[in-house]
Amino acid sequence: MNYSRTALSDDALLHQLKQSFTRDRASTALLLADIAEVDARKLYVPAGYSSMHAYCVEGFNLSKDAASKRIQAARMAREFPEIFEAVADGRLNLSGVCLLAPHLNHENAGELLSAAAGKSKLEIEALIAARFPRSESLPMVETLHVARTVEHAPGHVGLGEHAPGHVHEPVVRVAPIAHERFTLRFTFSKSAYEQLSHAHDLLSHQIPSRDLSQVLEQLIQLGVQQLEKRKFASTDRPPRAPIRASHDPRYIPRHVKRAVWKRDSGRCTFVSADGHRCASRHQLEFDHIHPVARGGQPTVEGIRLRCRAHNQYAAECAFGADFMKRKREEAEKAKLARQAVEEVLPYLRALRISATDAKRAAQKCAVIPDASIEERVRLALSSFGPRRHVTAHA
Repeated sequence: MNYSRTALSDDALLHQLKQSFTRDRASTALLLADIAEVDARKLYVPAGYSSMHAYCVEGFNLSKDAASKRIQAARMAREFPEIFEAVADGRLNLSGVCLLAPHLNHENAGELLSAAAGKSKLEIEALIAARFPRSESLPMVETLHVARTVEHAPGHVGLGEHAPGHVHEPVVRVAPIAHERFTLRFTFSKSAYEQLSHAHDLLSHQIPSRDLSQVLEQLIQLGVQQLEKRKFASTDRPPRAPIRASHDPRYIPRHVKRAVWKRDSGRCTFVSADGHRCASRHQLEFDHIHPVARGGQPTVEGIRLRCRAHNQYAAECAFGADFMKRKREEAEKAKLARQAVEEVLPYLRALRISATDAKRAAQKCAVIPDASIEERVRLALSSFGPRRHVTAHA
């Protein structure tokens, strides 16, 4: 390929530049279409990646920002196909699409995309500010707005190393400034600041310099130790034999978790057909190699580490995608029903209703999880009737 342009006349060079921009816009629109469809089919999973973001970054060497921007634009374009043409003919660029994404819906998409056509990033920001004004006070926490997602819906899988679901990422800026040295900038709450100040004082003997970076490093080390203990039963003590066997077929003994985590190096073990091993260390789960329903055992040989995407993929391969979708929907309904009941209990207890009566009455609310709290409390109270005596604490 010849990249030299020295032989071209000025007019020919300008003409070629114009053509290159035209091809680039068209190829960008085609790339978005490809990303959107691969994302919708979740083809990155059998390829050995935990998310579309990981596929773009690790598989195609895109930067994290470039991958995020293209995935967000692709998802929005799949929902609003007119975006493809707008990008292809240069009326919108990727930054513009991403700015518009949080505000687009099926009622305003056509008009809003037309209003943004041909505008610069600054002009689109002004357009959004005029249409969707925000408070002039600065927020304590700033969030990056990314594509709206629905768990397990086609084309909507968690961005980056996130699980399916809403993917608003807080702005945290980390930058290298020297060998093995980084700067970190973020905002946090007043309560977190008070806790940090308290830790500052508690560590004042160990860190007399009161260097905040050393305090944070110490807190992170302590936090990681606790998280490792909770996640995979990490311990410095010599391993002991299990005290008793559990009757729960899904229970995994602590010594098995420790051995599996060490063996698998705290990383997803899925390997694609072409030999690529998933690099994800995010939302790792202990997975039975043979499903529990088919006799899988919680032994070191029978358990492996999988990221959530590949754990779900293994289940879909074993039982079918439709079956697993129904199971997830049933689990979500059960979760909402439990929340509907639990949210009512404090109100019933505040009325001096006994715990036993409150729990029994609140169970009626499981059938109306989408109702308001007032409606659910009213339904629960109807259990007692107008004259029924209600047991109360003195």
